[in-house]
Amino acid sequence: MIKIAIKIKLKISEIILCLTSQKNVISMFDLSCKYLGFQLKNPLIVGSSGLTSSIENLKTISAMGAGAVVLKSIFEEQIKFETEKLINSDEPNIKSWQDAFNGIVSKNEYYHDEAYEYITNFAKEHSLKQYLTLISDAKKAIDIPVIASIHCSTQYDWQYFAKRIQDAGADAVELNVYLLPSNFEKNSSEIEQVYFDIVKEVKKFITIPFSLKIGYYFSSLAQTALKLSETGIAGLTLFNRPYNPDIDINTLEVTSSNMYSSAPEYSHTLRWVALLAGKIKCNIAASTGIHNSETIIKQILAGADAVQIVSLFYEKNFDVLPGILKDIENWMTKHNYKSINDFKGLLSHKNVHNPASYERVQFIKLYSNIV
Repeated sequence: MIKIAIKIKLKISEIILCLTSQKNVISMFDLSCKYLGFQLKNPLIVGSSGLTSSIENLKTISAMGAGAVVLKSIFEEQIKFETEKLINSDEPNIKSWQDAFNGIVSKNEYYHDEAYEYITNFAKEHSLKQYLTLISDAKKAIDIPVIASIHCSTQYDWQYFAKRIQDAGADAVELNVYLLPSNFEKNSSEIEQVYFDIVKEVKKFITIPFSLKIGYYFSSLAQTALKLSETGIAGLTLFNRPYNPDIDINTLEVTSSNMYSSAPEYSHTLRWVALLAGKIKCNIAASTGIHNSETIIKQILAGADAVQIVSLFYEKNFDVLPGILKDIENWMTKHNYKSINDFKGLLSHKNVHNPASYERVQFIKLYSNIV
């Protein structure tokens, strides 16, 4: 009996030791990071896309270990179209609004603007309702930060929408602004001013943190990024990936190019993350071309506070998230890092031994080793 008791005690000790060891392994790495004022459990953010428009997917994203999620964007063009469609609708209940509006205008021109504003606000609210429901339902369903996304190209009425999004419970807002500089009548300053005007207006009406997702069509990207970071935005996401046209040479029609990013596209973002890290006054999230753990590690080494992933989940699914996190931990073990902060920005332009390596743009410099 004594021998059995001793064996049982030894077995219990082994189990306790095993559990303790497993606990130590789990707590051995600190993947947490700060982004937009939030302490994320890791820097992996599922970016805005059609995949982030359902509660079922959001629950899976959270369960698989993502640090945060950006909801599918609400588009300025979509709201304008739906608002106009609603105002001109033949539905009986909407028709009564139109008749009332026309009646007011015919009796007294003074009330025209007020009546029109009232009806358009009703139409905008109708268009926005579904998105606000997604936000509030997401907040109830998951325990990671929920970032709303507004895709805008003008000042429009974003102060109105941003406030409604805040009231719905979003933790933060990402303003996705992409202006193609194709207008021959506008100079670079006029185009860039739109970004600042949007930020200025939104800032008046919300208190939650918001970031700006931008493209790289700037005459002076570094200076513009710095000035934007000084406006009080919480972060910059580099870069948005716009719709790009293609041409079908068989049908002689303009079509769309590949909607998803490819792995090699990360290098453009990498350069600018490295060039801006530690120099601008807000967080940086890397986006586009991030398809594996290696690219994520590279972006963090360059100075990214977080990374946004989308195309990978279209190609595979959210089940790859735990494996990516494990790969990052394995890499950290190999290089003896305990936390993300141990290596974040280690190879940024500001910290790297040879900063000129990020500024090489001509192949001759690379091959002849001039720099």
